[in-house]
Amino acid sequence: MPARSDFFDRVWKVVSEIPLGKVTTYGHIAEFLGSKSAARTVGWALRAAKGSGLPCHRVVNRYGGLSGQSSFGGPYVMEDILRSEGIEFIEEGILDIKKHLWIPGGETK
Repeated sequence: MPARSDFFDRVWKVVSEIPLGKVTTYGHIAEFLGSKSAARTVGWALRAAKGSGLPCHRVVNRYGGLSGQSSFGGPYVMEDILRSEGIEFIEEGILDIKKHLWIPGGETK
């Protein structure tokens, strides 16, 4: 795997490109960056980006769950931000991943 700071920089670049109204997953970012097993490291990069202005709230787990919500000031803040961007939820804390998934380097679904 590349040096941590280089990998983090690459994660942040991908996150900066997530379109409004779309989300991606930790695993999709890791796979796009050539390290499919580095989803957890993607999470560390997002935690390190706290306060940066990057749309880190648009990165969710593979089921559409809001696993990074502790970085946003409470359990409902991340969901509220995503809802304000037009993201629809199928149940509390679980968004409609099929409808809103964006895959880095691929077509918007």
